[in-house]
Amino acid sequence: MKQFKQILLTGILMFAFKAYVFSQARKTHYASARAQKQVTPPQRQQGSAQLKAFQQLAADANVSFTFPQGFKELKAPNNEDVSFDYAMELPGKEFEIWFRVRSLKENWAAYEKTTVSYADRPDNPDSLYIAMGKAQATAFAGDNPILSRSIPANMVARYNGDAGRSYMINLPDEALTKHYRYALLLTLQKDHTGSIMVVCFSNQRGPEFFKNIDKASNCIKFKP
Repeated sequence: MKQFKQILLTGILMFAFKAYVFSQARKTHYASARAQKQVTPPQRQQGSAQLKAFQQLAADANVSFTFPQGFKELKAPNNEDVSFDYAMELPGKEFEIWFRVRSLKENWAAYEKTTVSYADRPDNPDSLYIAMGKAQATAFAGDNPILSRSIPANMVARYNGDAGRSYMINLPDEALTKHYRYALLLTLQKDHTGSIMVVCFSNQRGPEFFKNIDKASNCIKFKP
């Protein structure tokens, strides 16, 4: 359990900001490559219909998304068992990320118009990210234990959010999660604005997993 907690903490840290050692390693690698020959940088994902639709959903939730280099778009799972808005993978790395964004504008409009007594009012829309994250993590985990933690405020602030939670999951061998072994699920929320859910899947949970997370750590955040 102690090792599992350390893994979760490492995942949060890696998602929240780029590790200095990785940034320095990239600089050294690119400098060496330029010294040998001019290398054409990897092409970014072109504007597919799925990407444009996701960016519109993100804009409605006051979220910005920039497709990170090195990744490849996947068809996002959207069926009766699981629903996400966008997905991408690192080719050859057995690593992929699913995204879901939701605006809270309509939820807040309905909540503020509610005239029932306080005891009968629905949950505050700003707390919905907790139930959403827990429900999705439980659906993925099945009977396996889930390690959940609040994301520290200073890390949430890097994404212009107000609150967040993380869930480290040992996945059962299921088609629902493409037979991946591990998942790190993160939820972020911005008051009166929207929520972000990000799920990172991998078949390993060592340094390579979090190095891959780092490559996408700045691709999505709330707008200031």
